[in-house]
Amino acid sequence: MSALLSGVRVLDLTNVLAGPFCCYQLALMGADVVKVEAPGGGDLARQLGADPALNERLMGASFLAQNAAKRSIALNLKSDAGKAVFRKLVAGADVVVENFRPGVMERLGLGAQALRALRPRLVYCAISGFGQDGPLRDNPAYDQIVQGLSGVMSVTGDAQSAPLRVGYPVSDTIGGLTAALAISGALVRVGRTGEGETIDVSMLEATLVTMGWQVSNWLIAGVEPQALGNENMTAAPSGTFVTGEGVLNIAANKQEQFEKLCRIVGRPELIQDKRFSAREARKTNRYALKAELETALGERSAREWSLALNAAGVPAGEVLTVPQALAHPQVEGRGLVRRFSDAPGLDRELAVVRAGFRLASGDPTPRCPPPLLGADTDAILSEIGYEAAEIAAMRDAGVL
Repeated sequence: MSALLSGVRVLDLTNVLAGPFCCYQLALMGADVVKVEAPGGGDLARQLGADPALNERLMGASFLAQNAAKRSIALNLKSDAGKAVFRKLVAGADVVVENFRPGVMERLGLGAQALRALRPRLVYCAISGFGQDGPLRDNPAYDQIVQGLSGVMSVTGDAQSAPLRVGYPVSDTIGGLTAALAISGALVRVGRTGEGETIDVSMLEATLVTMGWQVSNWLIAGVEPQALGNENMTAAPSGTFVTGEGVLNIAANKQEQFEKLCRIVGRPELIQDKRFSAREARKTNRYALKAELETALGERSAREWSLALNAAGVPAGEVLTVPQALAHPQVEGRGLVRRFSDAPGLDRELAVVRAGFRLASGDPTPRCPPPLLGADTDAILSEIGYEAAEIAAMRDAGVL
């Protein structure tokens, strides 16, 4: 069967994370994603990542992580000729995604209104830190800034360590996922009615939306969220526990789960202890209960306890490192990682993650490795009618 977005062409003008991550999700679903990059340097992520040698080749690990299954055209959008090429690309495109500061595309004459005048069915998506209007619209947006302004940092960590940044760019990633969702919905309507859309994604708002319980506790219950570290505000024992070897997450949120936990760890007397016998009492005395359980859990490893507890229906799982998680049989068995032995510009095998879902009609997977900067310029221009001599002339003029 054809991929979900087969036949959809996306022009990806984005840099670094939120936008490229959005367009990677679309590419995994089969869209033809054309990455429009500035000549010379391209996406800044090409120079970012933990391997300096890859950064020097403009194939940084940060770029490789979210640009497989895309094609690259190097095009100077500040030149009149480059703008003309871009408008011709738009005439045959379904989606344009950009994450410039608000107003940049309008100043280039390539804003949503101008492009949708050329292509009424176009879905134009602008991703920014704070949205296209409001007092912060012109502020530069970095993930950590958004994490702080959204309240995420205020509820991450515990009373001693908060405010604490989440350990990966969560607001950038959420912004990208939100954009991919909005674009997919808009494409459904385009297919049904032919009507395009202009989408305004705010990373700040997208992040706040994902904080459902914390936000609703304040908006509805009037309770200000607090940083509880690894503890679960809704139940106990539910959090992280030290074992004889390794750290274990346990989520015994129901009464029956709590009772099973006590029996499995050899402490059945805790069930009748007035400090712990009822749900609210356990929440009030969570740290005393944690101490009692960790004494018992010290007799075996996190892995052993995880197997025993899950077998009995008590949710539990080891706390793993990223390498351990990627090597876990559950992750390996479902083929999350896609490997390329022939990635251009690399002297090693390339491994990237696929989509976080599976399809009965065929799992989403990148069809090809990430492109070198401008690798597909000639082919893409030929597809929209440019002759070899015209392409050569534009390259000589610095347009390409």
